[in-house]
Amino acid sequence: MGLTWMAWTWHTAAFFGFIAACLAAMTAWELASPGGAPRRGVLGLDTTRGDRLFISLLGAAYIFLLWLAFLGTPLWGALALSLVFAFCVFRWV
Repeated sequence: MGLTWMAWTWHTAAFFGFIAACLAAMTAWELASPGGAPRRGVLGLDTTRGDRLFISLLGAAYIFLLWLAFLGTPLWGALALSLVFAFCVFRWV
């Protein structure tokens, strides 16, 4: 049973590799510094590290989709905007 029926390109593999790396980094962070108590950010939500990672990944997906819809390729600007968004989420949300 191969994966030839799927469109596995290096882009797809890099995407899933990045998600796996994020989860591994969050696991290592939790093992190195346990606790990660929830904190209340500017949105008034109590969020943990994992919540902030999920919010930043979900926001990045929307940023990329909107970028594609209105500006097309290349996606370097969407990547930069997503990284700034993720930094802001981890810093203030």
